[in-house]
This record gives sequence, C-alpha cells and structure tokens, in this order.
Amino acid sequence: MLLSGDEYRESLRRYNPTVYLDGAQVPSVADEPRLAPGVASVGVTYDFAKDVRHRPLMVAEEQSSGAETNRFLHINRSSEDLLAKLEAVRLVCQRVGCAQRYLSQDALNAIHQATHRMDGDTGGDLHQRFLAYLHRVQSEDLTLGVAMTDAKGDRSKRPHEQSNANAYVHISERRAGGIVISGTKAIVTGAPYMHELLVMPGRNMVEADAAFAVCCAVPIDAEGLTVITRPAGRPGEDAALFSGRYGQSTGVCVFEDVFVPWEHVFMAGEWQQAQELTRSYAGHHRHSCIGARAGFGDLLIGAALMMAEANGLDAGGNNNLRERMVELIKIVEGFFACGVASSTYAEPDASGCAEPDRIFANVGKLLLSTQIYDMQRIAHDLSGGLIVALPGPDEDHNPATAAHLEELWQGRDDIPAERRRDVARFLGDITASDTAGWYSLISLHGGGSPAATSLEIYRSYPLADKVALVENLLDRGLLASERGEAAAADQPGRCCDDGCQTPEDEASRR
Repeated sequence: MLLSGDEYRESLRRYNPTVYLDGAQVPSVADEPRLAPGVASVGVTYDFAKDVRHRPLMVAEEQSSGAETNRFLHINRSSEDLLAKLEAVRLVCQRVGCAQRYLSQDALNAIHQATHRMDGDTGGDLHQRFLAYLHRVQSEDLTLGVAMTDAKGDRSKRPHEQSNANAYVHISERRAGGIVISGTKAIVTGAPYMHELLVMPGRNMVEADAAFAVCCAVPIDAEGLTVITRPAGRPGEDAALFSGRYGQSTGVCVFEDVFVPWEHVFMAGEWQQAQELTRSYAGHHRHSCIGARAGFGDLLIGAALMMAEANGLDAGGNNNLRERMVELIKIVEGFFACGVASSTYAEPDASGCAEPDRIFANVGKLLLSTQIYDMQRIAHDLSGGLIVALPGPDEDHNPATAAHLEELWQGRDDIPAERRRDVARFLGDITASDTAGWYSLISLHGGGSPAATSLEIYRSYPLADKVALVENLLDRGLLASERGEAAAADQPGRCCDDGCQTPEDEASRR
C-alpha cells in the first residue's frame, strides 16, 4: 500500500518514541513545529509516488514479491533500477533539498546482499528472514532510519578495546527469543520521524569485536531507545523561505538494553561480514548522495540565474557571468555523470542486487564533498551581497520603512521588486545561513568523509591493470599483438623485432 504524505504524518501517531529536543521531551513528533520541516520533506517522497507525473519514476515492482513499492524501499536489480533511483533522488531533492528517505533503500540493499552472503557461508536462513521483513516494510510503506555511525570513543582503539563498551552498539545478552543491544549511535538522519531504525555496523571487525557485529531492525518507540535530536531546518523563521518549510533533523540514538526478536536480527556476531556490509552500504549511499546534491545544485543554478537577471544582468551576454554559470553547471553535472556511470557499470551480484560501481560512486561523492563549497561560492559571485544584507521580513510591512525598502528591492523594471527580494532571501537561506553551513558539512562528511572515499577509490581501482598496460608496452607487447604474434613478455629472450641471438648461437656460427 502506497501512503500519501498526510498518511505518513498520521502514521507517526501510532508510535510513542522517547524524543528529546532543546532540553525537553517531545510529546508528539507529528505535531512538533520544530520537526515539521523534516516530516514535510519525507512526506514529499510519499506524495510523489502518488502523483501520476512522477509515479513511473517513484514506484517500482519488487521482484521477490511482485508487489509495487515506493522507489525508496526497492531492491535494485539492474542498471535501469539504479538510474531510476538516481533520478528519483535528484527529483525529490529539487523540491526539499535532501530527501532523507533514500537511506532506507541504501541500507535495505546492503543488508539484502549481506544476508545472502552469510547464508552462503553458513547455510542459514538470514536472507529469508530479511525478505520477510522487507516485504512487511514495503507493504506498510515505512520509512527507516539508518543507525550506523557509533559514538566511537577513542578512535585509536577497536570496539572491544574501548573503556566504555557503549561507545559502540553491541550485543549485551542473548536470549531464546532474540538479542539485547546497548550503546550509542550518532548522526542518525531523520531519527525522530522514522518508523524504525536499521542498526548496522559502521566499521571492519576482528574476532574480538564479535559482540559489536550486529545488524537488526528496531521500532522507533522500542523500550530502552532514546532519541536526542535537533530542529529540522529553520522552522518559525520568516526569512527562511526554504528551510522553514523543508529541512532535516539528525539524532543521537541511545540503546539501553533494547530487546530485538530474532525475526528482526540480520547479523549477530558474524564479524567477518561487518566490513563488507559497511562497504556495500557506503557504495549504495554515496551513489544516492550524488543524486541528492545534484538536486540541491539545481536549486543553486536556478536561484543564482534568477538573482543575476533581477540585478539587471544578462548572464548569456556577460562573459564573466556566463563563465560562472557554466562552471556551476560543470560541477553539478560532472559529479552527477559519475552517478550515471556508476549505475551503468553495475552488475547484479549472487543475491540479485545490483550494487553501484564503487569506483564511480566514490569518485562522484569525493567530487561533491569538496566542490559543495565552490558551488556556494559561485552562487555568491553570481548573486551579489544583497543576500546577506537584507533587513528582516518584519520590515516589509512596516509603514515607516516599507516604501524605502521597495527602492532597495527594485532591480530590472520588468521584474517585480518583491521577486528580487524573495530570491535574495531564498539564496541567503540555502547559501549563507546555518542551513547553508549544514548543507556544506553534510555534503563533506555525510556518507563518508573525503578520506574514506579516497581509501575506497584506491583499494577498488584496478591499479595493477594500469601497471600491466605499461609493462606490455615496454615489452613491445602492443607491437607483437598487432602482428598477431605472442607478446614479448611471453617469449623469454625475445626483445628485438628481428630476434636476438644468445651467446651460444653466436659461437656455433663461428
């Protein structure tokens, strides 16, 4: 069943999570104004699936059940699925800045792969257990948060070496009916307005870390779970034309002896699989991040051009402005092209899940991570300083100041003064406010830091193949292959076109 945005908001009332915001407990997440921009953002992922214009992109058929599901709960089976996901993320982020719900899909795909691998190693039934969970999530059209990043404690130590075991979520007890987990997860996107959390390991493990190798699903209102969160966007601020309506909250999730029944447990001590689960999730998620920041980039491109034109400048006829616009377009479409390549080169694994090509996904994420600052700089260059010099909205209707401000707002005669004012406030909101700083930082570190993506690129890239190319050229392998001969590297003693003579051959001819 596909829900609407309103039905999603109403569904949150079925849960009673323990959520703290600004020092006080939240009685109702669905009715909390400071979380409303986050609920509205996720709501768009539901409404777009019900919209006839977007349905072909936002709705997919689940191969394992034949049922239709929201794109952001779908298991990707092909390059076409990954391209559709990439476009869906970009589409939603063009409206809300950050869709958030795509993390649900990224985690489901990674766990789909991991449980299939684990069953192959042990002959267990984890994959069937996961599929039963997946089908329920899809039928109820749930939104899942991803609790992966642990508190970590002393970063120089492994999980089992920490003086405080709760620095990493771990299995504290095993029972006949399930496991008990404790610990702290940080930076959980959209935590307070999720239906459930997918708890996942956030690093590689050794055998001594087995208790920390845990993957499971936990309802957001599970006994013993506390969410400590922050406001989503800038709710209640009149100048926040965008982030007052759409935003993202993040939460710290504290697990204190939370019981998880076996049907919701997908990894319980299989430390050998922790790293690959983390890596595959990172590939799926970095692929999604590319679509997300492309959608945000589309907002920057449109708003910067509108501001330049409202200022009376023709970007097409002004070389400097045109070059700046092309530079912004080049950045956005450059990293998005990596997402397209990552989708195109993907192939289904043994589980039937198509994981994005890791090299292109990580290159695209690395580009957007660092170039987000260039994107905002260029938008500032194109739009001018008015975006941070505007008086507050209360002055717009102040009889003592409104008429004078009209003169400030007015730019081109054919563009209404209030249009220039609103675009300036919009740009200020997304490029020069605490929301802008949030977008920059989440782009840099969300889904993995530049150091993490660089490491994945280095260990995934076929460096040995590139070395072999040069070795073959140096050994004249290319020339030999053009003549249909075996490469020189395969002919010991052969290094010249007309052949070389060994000392013994030279002596026999004398």
